[in-house]
Order: sequence, then C-alpha cells, then structure tokens
Amino acid sequence: MQSDFDGAAVVCGVEVPYRRQAPEHTTGDLLAQAFALALAQSGFDAREVDGLGVASFTLAPDHAIDMAWRLGISPRWCMDDCHGGASAINMLQHAIRAVQHGDASVIVLLSGDRFEAADFRQLVEHYNLTTRTYLRPLENGGPNSLFAMLTQRHARRYGLEARDYGTLCVAQREWAGLNPGAVYRTPLTLDDYLAAPRVADPLGRFDCVPVVCGANAVVVARADLVKTQARAPLHVRALQCRYNPDHQAGDGLETGLAALADALWKQAGATPADIDMISVYDDYPVMTLIQLADLGFAPDGDLRALIARIASRELPVNTSGGQLSAGQAGAAASMHGLVEAIRQLQGEAGARQVHEARLALASGYGMVQYRYGMCANAVVLERSPA
Repeated sequence: MQSDFDGAAVVCGVEVPYRRQAPEHTTGDLLAQAFALALAQSGFDAREVDGLGVASFTLAPDHAIDMAWRLGISPRWCMDDCHGGASAINMLQHAIRAVQHGDASVIVLLSGDRFEAADFRQLVEHYNLTTRTYLRPLENGGPNSLFAMLTQRHARRYGLEARDYGTLCVAQREWAGLNPGAVYRTPLTLDDYLAAPRVADPLGRFDCVPVVCGANAVVVARADLVKTQARAPLHVRALQCRYNPDHQAGDGLETGLAALADALWKQAGATPADIDMISVYDDYPVMTLIQLADLGFAPDGDLRALIARIASRELPVNTSGGQLSAGQAGAAASMHGLVEAIRQLQGEAGARQVHEARLALASGYGMVQYRYGMCANAVVLERSPA
C-alpha cells in the first residue's frame, strides 16, 4: 500500500553488544563501533553517508558534528537528539523526511552510552532543570521512586498485584534467554521475582531497568540506493510523535500514545490485531502495560488478559528481553526496541524469531519532568512481500 513515507527505506538495525561495564571504551568508541556495524550490514561505504543523527547522555561535551569528524564523514544533514526514551523514533521521523526531501541520501542514526557510577548519578541528579531544582534536594534517588508511586496508582486502578507485573518480567526474561546479546539471561521465576529485595515499594529489583553500556544504529536511505546485497529494506507504514509537557498535572496512567493512537492506526491502514510483534519501551513493567493499553491492545481494559497473552507468546512483546533483561544502555534504550523490530522483520532474530513477522510496532517514551515522561511516539514497520 502507498505510504506517507514512500521513497525512504529502513535498511538495517544493529547493536553493539551490551555489557554491564566497558572501562576500556568511551561513549564515542561505542558509537563508532555501532557505525561500523551499520556500514557492514547495509553495504554502504562511509563516503556515501551524508546524514548523521546522534542521541547520547554521556557523549558530552561532544555532539553529532564531533562524531561526524571522528567518523570521517561530511554530512549534509546532522542532528542531535535529547528526547531520551523517545529519541530513536524521533530521529527516525526526521531522517525519513530528510531523505524524502533530498536533504540527505544515506543517514546513520546512532544512540548509546557508557556509564560509570558517577556518570549515572550525574544523569539522574541533573537530568533537567526541574530534576536538579526540585527532586535532587529530596535525595529521591532518581526515577525509581516516581515510578513506584505510578505503579501503586496503576495497581489500585486496575486491581493488579505484584505477581501480575512479575509475570511480565518473567516473560521478558524467557525471551532474553533466547537472545545472546541480552545481559541478563539467567532464568527468572515468579518466586524469584516476588522474593527480590524491595527498591521503592512496590518495586523490587527486577522491576527496575538495569543500567549497562552499549550502542545501537539504524540506517535510513533513499529506496533506490539500497544495495542489492543488503537485507531486504523495510518500509514505514506509520509514524506519530506526541510532545505533551502539560500532562504533568495528570495521574500518569496515560501517555501521549493515547492521543496519537487513532492517527497511527489510520495512517498504517492497520489495527492492533494485525501486528505480529511489538517493542514497547519498558523501563518499568507498569510502562509496558500503560503503553500497550494506550495503543489499543487492551480495548476492553482487561489488563490481566493482556498479560496472559504476553506470557503465552500469543502476543510477542519485547522479544529481545526488552530493557528489563537486555539492559538499558542510556540513550540507546530508545533504539534497542526499534532494532529488535527491524531484526524480526528481516528474519534475523535467531532462536527468538517470530514466525512470518510482517508488521511490527515500536514505541518510545521518555524525558521524565518531575513526575511523568513528556514525549511519546510509535512507528509501524512493514516487511515487503518476497
């Protein structure tokens, strides 16, 4: 079918293996590795790359243009993104439009971070001016306390218990066991989940996304330039973004995805029932449920039934293990799920491959102000028939 995004193709998605620590590398090193992997998979030469987008918390004081110099490219299009968990899809939207309008022909989007303990503390205490001004003096320890309160509210609203959220964590760990790139692959039982130390009630250790080091890359190019030896390119059927700082006054049980869902499905010419696999931003299990509900995957409001579909793999969600088991490599977290969707549609997910996956959805959610995230977006990708 015709799409608003015709003329631009998603060529490939790659991931530098995530690790708990990477003392021998800088953030720039990890991003450069992702760039090299992207070139190898796409078949493009660095001299053909005329667009670069970068999302990173720890690349500073460098920016995208500094990475371009380091990589030896001279882009006509260059972008720094600061939207956290919404960065990847935001950059993807801008890259596609740049290709469609002739601003660039081959764009590589990079995201990633390398953390030490001091880096992470700096990030959570100075995430934005609001965090530094209002939350840091409280010594709240970062986002765990905010999402603990959100989880409490969500559980009361929908009558859920700890084991319901735990079922999601166990399901994602099972997927991670099939993903050699996931950092946390040790089998996890519901009893393990329930017995884990509390972090911020009701959140336990396995509810909180683990911080790792790594990087990802996605290549977007003019469709007629895609190399014949490369993997079959993917097409964007729909892409919608929502920036809504005003909802800090709400209860947090709805994201910007609820406001864009109708437009997304209309643009895609599809419904939630047509989607073969989903990558949803999962810094906490409650956010998985909220986003899926916002996007229409629980139209009757029965979240326990939705959880059962995920646990049985009737609905393949976060097939890489998601951030909760693969790890959250800073800004790369925004691209991790997108890369997994690309891999699934290109038939490169190995033991976790979803049979005959043709349509995939990836979502982003990020930039917590002082209560909730300010950005949300989603993309529907399609594998063309053979």
